[in-house]
Amino acid sequence: MATRRFLDGTELFADLPTSVVDHLSARTEIRELARGDILFAQDEASTELFVILEGRIAIATRSNDGRESLVAIMEPGGLFGELGLFDDGPRSADARALSATTVAALSFEHVRAVLREQPELLWIVVRLLAGRLRATDEALADAIFLDVPARTAKRLLELATDDDTVELPMTQEDLAGLVGASRERVNKAIALFVKLGWLEAAGRGRYRILDREQLSLRANP
Repeated sequence: MATRRFLDGTELFADLPTSVVDHLSARTEIRELARGDILFAQDEASTELFVILEGRIAIATRSNDGRESLVAIMEPGGLFGELGLFDDGPRSADARALSATTVAALSFEHVRAVLREQPELLWIVVRLLAGRLRATDEALADAIFLDVPARTAKRLLELATDDDTVELPMTQEDLAGLVGASRERVNKAIALFVKLGWLEAAGRGRYRILDREQLSLRANP
């Protein structure tokens, strides 16, 4: 039942008929990961997509010299690893558990079988891909038009909970990769926000947003 509920809330499955979601939910495999476990690695063959039931997953790319850049953090209900469903290509990034994490794995073949039987559902897939493309366009625009403090402010706001608490589920290097800057420059931006009274340090890896309006203004061009 929990798996069915989480599938219901994901981008790919939210608009599918109940019978289809039930069919796919019954074919998922539950996997448990400890913090630091690699679910899949960049350039591996891809045969499954995943939904997070509990925990967090970091999606990171690696350069040829081994450097890593964090590109996304997936939260409970998040769908990832679906790209190979459409092109049979290898994994484009690593997926690493940031904490104890439970995921539901679903074979591409089960999804493809449903799409072959009900091709009209491909419009849902098209909307998913369009959303991914828009997110990529936004990330590119951020890299071009926003300076490091602005990008840092934007990421902190994205990571904040409803009570304006930011608990970083990652290392400083990971956060720097998510922002797209060096650790030193990101730490300098955070220190500036604290000095301005927009942000308050609340323990190791935890912050509290004190002035969301100012932080939001700084996150824009």
